[in-house]
Amino acid sequence: MFTGIIEEIGSIVTINNIGKARKIKVKSQLINDDLKVDDSVAIDGVCQTVIECSNDFFVVEAVEETMKKTNFNYLRPNVSVNLERAAKLGSRLGGHLVQGHIDCTGIIKSIEKQSLGILLTLEFPMAYSKYTIIHGSIAINGVSLTIARLNGSMLTVSVIPHTWHNTNLYKKELGAIVNLEFDLISKYIENMTMHTSHTKAITLDKYIDQPDW
Repeated sequence: MFTGIIEEIGSIVTINNIGKARKIKVKSQLINDDLKVDDSVAIDGVCQTVIECSNDFFVVEAVEETMKKTNFNYLRPNVSVNLERAAKLGSRLGGHLVQGHIDCTGIIKSIEKQSLGILLTLEFPMAYSKYTIIHGSIAINGVSLTIARLNGSMLTVSVIPHTWHNTNLYKKELGAIVNLEFDLISKYIENMTMHTSHTKAITLDKYIDQPDW
C-alpha cells in the first residue's frame, strides 16, 4: 500500500528483456537507506518487488501482466521515474490509499500553466469514468492528485508547483503515456453493489417456531 506522495525521482539504468517481461535496474539514493530485498516500491505508481539492491540502485522484475497494463513498455535507460516506498502503519496519510495496481494508461492532452498551478488534462478509457468524481482522488504515475474537472473520458487535475517539480510530471509532454490508478474505495463499492443486486436477502423466517430452539 502507498500514499501517492513521491519520495524521489529515480532513473532507469538498464532494461533486460525476458520474453515479454522485463528486468529493470533503477538508480536511486534517498529511498535506499532502509530498502531491502522483498520490499515493495512503486515505480511510476506500479507496485514492484525488490529482488536486488545496493546503496544507489535496486532491481525489479516486471511480469507480462504488468507490461500489458502500464507504460513500462516506454521505459528506456535514463528515463526519470517516480519512486515511493510502501507506507508504514502509524504514519500520516498525506495522499490517499494507493495500491500500486495500475488500472490503465492515459494520454496527456493538455498542459496549461496558470499563475501558480498547472492544469494537466488526460484522456483515459471511458470504461473507467465510473470511478471518477469531481474532487475525487486519482494516482497519475503514482502521484496522488485531486480531480478538478471531468468531461466524459477526459479529466483534469490541478498540480501545485511543489508536486510538479518534485515528480517526473514536469518532464512529460503532450501525448505522453502515464499510469492511472483510480480510487480504491469506488471499486469496492461497485463490487459490493453488484453482489447485493444479485444476491437474495437472507432472512431468519425459516427458523421461526423450530421445535429444537
